[in-house]
Amino acid sequence: MSESTRAQYRQTLARFFARWRSTLLLALLAAALAGALQNAVAAWRARIDNAAIGALAAGRDVETDSASAPELIAARVEFLAAREEFDKARALLEPLDVAGRDELSAIAHYDLGNALLRRAFDLLERGQLEPAGPFVELARREYRRALQFQPAFWDAKYNLDVAARLVRDNPQLEHSGGDELPADPKKIWTDIPGAPKGLP
Repeated sequence: MSESTRAQYRQTLARFFARWRSTLLLALLAAALAGALQNAVAAWRARIDNAAIGALAAGRDVETDSASAPELIAARVEFLAAREEFDKARALLEPLDVAGRDELSAIAHYDLGNALLRRAFDLLERGQLEPAGPFVELARREYRRALQFQPAFWDAKYNLDVAARLVRDNPQLEHSGGDELPADPKKIWTDIPGAPKGLP
């Protein structure tokens, strides 16, 4: 490239920047402002989520939905599971699982499994073998789900083994009716006032 061509190229470039300098500066300023606003909104949401997680840790319930931060959903699952609100806790697992936070999903399933297993142990200590069975089975399911998200989760492996040993030691705990807790037909009739007594 000759010197005159280079000089002409530099002059063209200088004219281009002179013409569009204000527009470029405005675009850069707008991008900087948008980035700052995005960071401010993220920091504000993080403060709100941290306050909600702190409230749950202190024993105060906080409403969540599928749009809540995964950390907040996991904290509420732990809160509800500890209070044996199993259905509410399980309803939160699906939005957490699809969030793509495998470690949080594993911990949430593990927490729910622990709460279910504690309930089963409580029933077993009171000699209520039949009602304990579904809770053992549901706990096993939650530990398996935790291991699907984190195969190296040792605590979940250990507790799954404990639940499996319960079933091996007490085969009548085995439950194959899905997630529903079975009702005993013999108890249903005796609990209804005026139940028919059958033929004489």
